[in-house]
Amino acid sequence: MTTRTSTRAARLDQVCADAVGVARGAITDVDPADIGEHLEAIAEGDRLVTHLFESHLAGYRGWRWAVTVTRIPRSRHVTVCETVLLPGPDALLAPGWVPWNERLQPGDLGVGDLMPTAPDDERLAQGYVLSDDPAVEEVSWELGLGRSRVMSREGRLDAAQRWYDGEAGPEAPISVAAPRNARCGTCGFYLPLAGSMRAMFGVCGNLYAPDDGRAVSSDHGCGAHSEALQGTAEQPVEELPTVFDDSEVESVAVSRGHGSVEESEPAEDYGHS
Repeated sequence: MTTRTSTRAARLDQVCADAVGVARGAITDVDPADIGEHLEAIAEGDRLVTHLFESHLAGYRGWRWAVTVTRIPRSRHVTVCETVLLPGPDALLAPGWVPWNERLQPGDLGVGDLMPTAPDDERLAQGYVLSDDPAVEEVSWELGLGRSRVMSREGRLDAAQRWYDGEAGPEAPISVAAPRNARCGTCGFYLPLAGSMRAMFGVCGNLYAPDDGRAVSSDHGCGAHSEALQGTAEQPVEELPTVFDDSEVESVAVSRGHGSVEESEPAEDYGHS
């Protein structure tokens, strides 16, 4: 057997609804000019009505003054319950509050700033717990204790994705503009990271590269690749044939000297006088 419960809508009490002047007079903390026109009266319950007035306060566009009044049964004397400033449907509202650790952006931490890490940060794991990263286990177990906390699998995956999608990945402008074969994984200045990050990331050690000292993906690239110009065959330079301008040649008559051989005579052996 089920019982149906019905909720009766509150009926607007006319005596409280007519007490517009009483409600307006209850707003005493501001200048009267900051109180605008009466908007409506809303029934909150039996003999309980809220009056809404426009607000002209600077910086509170769309807000409304709300004054709740009531009366006791069989009495026509209206009293004020509370007065408050409430946002209307089109009111300007401040953005929702966000914890400080969620508001921080990369680069916000300055010199002397401290940023504590939460004890339950999912990016970190206890150093004495076995992990899936050989480099972490080597440090933590060979030394007996090692670091108190190390990066967890979630933390490493988050860092790897962030690096790969940013300026250290293959889609960075400098990487896209680099030659196709100039990838960091084949560069002599590429210093691979340790552990599970080794397969995809390393640190650039080229003084002249824009990513010097930064972690880069193996398929990142730039024009400072150690082998960028290796294997490039030198193209021979085609020489143009010598061109003589006959118009600039001057004909000169040469007379034969004494003892010259006539063209009609047979050639003589070398050494003749």
